Amino acid sequence: MNYIGGIIGDYYGSVYEFNNFDRTKTVFDVELTKSGEFTDDSVLTVAVMDWLNCCGGTDTNLLGKKLKQWGKQYGYVGYGPRFKKWLNSDTYEPFGSFGNGSAMRVSPCAYYANTLEECLELAEKSAIVTHNTDNGVTGAKAIAEAIYLARSGAGKEDMKRILAEDFVYDLDKPFEELGTESHGFDATCQITVPEAIMCFLNGFDFIDTIKKSIWIGGDSDTIACMAGSIAEAYYGIPHCVMEEFKSRFPQDMKDVIIKFNENVLRR
Repeated sequence: MNYIGGIIGDYYGSVYEFNNFDRTKTVFDVELTKSGEFTDDSVLTVAVMDWLNCCGGTDTNLLGKKLKQWGKQYGYVGYGPRFKKWLNSDTYEPFGSFGNGSAMRVSPCAYYANTLEECLELAEKSAIVTHNTDNGVTGAKAIAEAIYLARSGAGKEDMKRILAEDFVYDLDKPFEELGTESHGFDATCQITVPEAIMCFLNGFDFIDTIKKSIWIGGDSDTIACMAGSIAEAYYGIPHCVMEEFKSRFPQDMKDVIIKFNENVLRR
């Protein structure tokens, strides 16, 4: 199975979201424990895959239904309060969020797309069903573009330049200055999306990117999810990690991921 780098990042980061890593230790001390869990990041990423499997991204109304279907099926995985209220409501109207929920679930759009234009169009569609704000949409598009550039063979310096130009993010901050020590806990797109991109830019490989995402603290599962999705496109996922995760997915999630892999290969 491919296209699960973000889900793996979510799983590893889940251990540290409410028990942040001790930053007095080196980033290499981060333990990628085997006792993590799939959170809302993973469930909603699968929901976006399911949406693309069913309609190729043409029907935004169907995405709202898929988000609610999967969200209710896995109602215990730690949704934000505003999303949870939307999830349990009778409406499909977006709730105007600029939280990083739009960016954590966007990775399938970047793999499904055949052009950068299609990638950004799908990313915006995937966001606005709930996160219909400039920052919410921008965050989703930035992560999607980063993944698309990485899978297209762009180098890190080119990615950094293009993303900084297209989304007006400051990607030059020293890595040691990222995270909760400079701004406290924050789950907004405008803070966590550029930080996730910088964790990738500073990472040496897939695993190192995940470790750096956890080291900076804060919303660890989602930052690792976003950074991990970019790192997969750039480095791939180590075979041993991929094999380890194949047996961890619930069967319904696994079925959607496998079908998504097949659909991407056919495009």
